[in-house]
Amino acid sequence: MVRKINAKLILQLRAEGMSGRNIATTQSISRNSVSNVLDAASNAGISWTDIQDKTENAVYALVFPGRGDHQSVFAQPDWGVVHKQLAKVGVTLKLLHGEYVDEESVKGQATMGYDRFCKTYHRYVLEHSATSRVEHKAGMSVEVDWSGPTMTLHDPNTGTKQTVYLFVACLPFSRLGFVEACLDMKQASWLRAHVSMFEALGGSVPRIIPDNLKTGVIKHPAEGEIVLNDSYRHLAGHYVAAVLPGRVRKPKDKSSVENTVGHVATWIIAGLRDTQFTSLPQLRTAIRERVQAYNDEPFQKRAGSRLSVFREEEQPLLRPLPAVPYEISEWVYRRKVAKNSYVTWKRNFYSVPLVNVGASVDLRITETMLEVYRNQERLTSHQLLPASAINQYRTNDSDIPAEQQWKQWEPKRVRGWASRIGPNAVEVVDRIFASVPLAEQGLNAALAVLRLSKRFGPERLEAACLLALQSQVRSPRYAHIRPILDTGQDRANTWNDSLPEPEPGGYVRGSDYYSGGAR
Repeated sequence: MVRKINAKLILQLRAEGMSGRNIATTQSISRNSVSNVLDAASNAGISWTDIQDKTENAVYALVFPGRGDHQSVFAQPDWGVVHKQLAKVGVTLKLLHGEYVDEESVKGQATMGYDRFCKTYHRYVLEHSATSRVEHKAGMSVEVDWSGPTMTLHDPNTGTKQTVYLFVACLPFSRLGFVEACLDMKQASWLRAHVSMFEALGGSVPRIIPDNLKTGVIKHPAEGEIVLNDSYRHLAGHYVAAVLPGRVRKPKDKSSVENTVGHVATWIIAGLRDTQFTSLPQLRTAIRERVQAYNDEPFQKRAGSRLSVFREEEQPLLRPLPAVPYEISEWVYRRKVAKNSYVTWKRNFYSVPLVNVGASVDLRITETMLEVYRNQERLTSHQLLPASAINQYRTNDSDIPAEQQWKQWEPKRVRGWASRIGPNAVEVVDRIFASVPLAEQGLNAALAVLRLSKRFGPERLEAACLLALQSQVRSPRYAHIRPILDTGQDRANTWNDSLPEPEPGGYVRGSDYYSGGAR
């Protein structure tokens, strides 16, 4: 194989006035090689001004035409035909290589192995700026994007118009299209459209190929890892898929959906241009009908239609859908876990495992659930309290040790507290529960009485309960017992009860004293 000489550099140095000897010395090139370049350029009438904008390979080809061409000993197939054949359903490079070997072997020609066959085809794709067919495998990927052209909703009452945006998806193998109308292009609409897409397909695929829009991709650097939106990443994980965005400003990376977007403009937007829609459901129904017709349209260069190829060859390869659809979520970052091992969300409290006290956690909130994450690890989850709830607690028993858990009050627990104060307190609590049709209705009243022991002490509360029970009130409550404690009547009752009984006997005046007979 001939070693290529840097002919462009030699001609450049010669144009700058260096001699052949100096060029050979400074560039470590033999003088014969330098002379060959200069002689060949002179014979071909090539000057530096003619080739200064050309590449090194192009200059070498001009100076030494045909010298660097590589001649393969193997028979070469028509790579243009190979490229076209790969576009057909089920045709692979493995199949085409086998047919190539059979055909050339009959002619007695040497054939290349499968590895060289694949590499040569990929070189053809790069040299001819063609789109590789190899990546379009059945059930492997779906390309998604927003359509540039939009539609409009009309309000019949006010006459106002509202813009409707179209989410477009395409399966590259079968070219099956999907379109969903949305009122905005925000993250929630983007995620809901994906859920609708998977439901319509009846399965999921391993790869989701979007554009680099902010609702899906936060950062797509030239080097390093792609940073995805958390909600988009979780949606992909729910459907056991990976998000692989196309390169920035490289529409060929998702050429199928780009092509479908163009068809949407014709089949849907132009096809429905004379119809006025007053509601989103009405518009979505019309779009589904037009998309159905689009997918049923026969191919011009392939057998069947998008829908027939999808149903026969691609749909059986889709992954099963999860048991429940993905729930749209909201993320709240850097919430601190309080000392009581709870995290706050909208004036309510949700337990977190005790070891995370003081740590910063992230909350994922759906329509029904609240999940707590730390460093992308889910710590716990709770059913979301209703919007009307305030200062309520949700506790998972596994999050907090039993001795530190907040316990719900119930009649048995209230009676246990009363028994530690005394029998009179128990009687007051029992009468409170007996006075209400449902025991839970008496919890607040009973606890109000028992909490007086924290301020006045259990002994005084027990004495006050005795006085209240001796009154005419059938069911003493806080309003009856608190005044007894405030005025100290319980203390007077305790002091009288503690006086000793008078002893029998002692000095007694006789009857004469009271009759006036005493002297």
